Amino acid sequence: MASEHDEGRSGERAASQDGAAAAGRAPDQKTAHPETGGPKTADPKTAAAVAAAEAARPQNGESVRVDSWIWAVRLIKTRSLGATACRGGHVRVNGERVKPAHSVRVGDEVRLRHEGRERVVVVKRLIRKRVGAPVAVQCYVDNSPPPPPREAVAPAGIRDRGAGRPTKRDRRDMERLRGLEGLARARRDAETRP
Repeated sequence: MASEHDEGRSGERAASQDGAAAAGRAPDQKTAHPETGGPKTADPKTAAAVAAAEAARPQNGESVRVDSWIWAVRLIKTRSLGATACRGGHVRVNGERVKPAHSVRVGDEVRLRHEGRERVVVVKRLIRKRVGAPVAVQCYVDNSPPPPPREAVAPAGIRDRGAGRPTKRDRRDMERLRGLEGLARARRDAETRP
């Protein structure tokens, strides 16, 4: 048996479905953001961040520098690091090495080699100012290969308190355990050369 409370809720649900039908969409379909086409965000903080990103968007005809864009979408920590990466040839736009002042456009493929990893992203939205991570990921499509697995590094040997520094024999034993015998041989060869 349905209570009055349940009937009130079903009436509210029916009213919202009628409103959705009047708006020309399916009853349970989410509304889309007018500019991006994506779903509207319910979180007020994210909504404010998206609004800030929209305000930081360049006006019609303006362009965005590649060093500024990779910094704004949080692919790199500082803009100066972005400029240095461009000058060093670590940033490519559509397969070509670019200078820091190169303009990026929507649809460009940006490849960035940073901290031993290659990031491949396609520009979806141009922004000039740095935004939060949830908004930044909406500005590009990430086609990066998965990061390489971390190497299983054996922990350094734990020595007894007061045992002092390891001797040369101890160091060689530790290197052999870690699989760094080639390093030990190279060190010995370097010591014996005049």
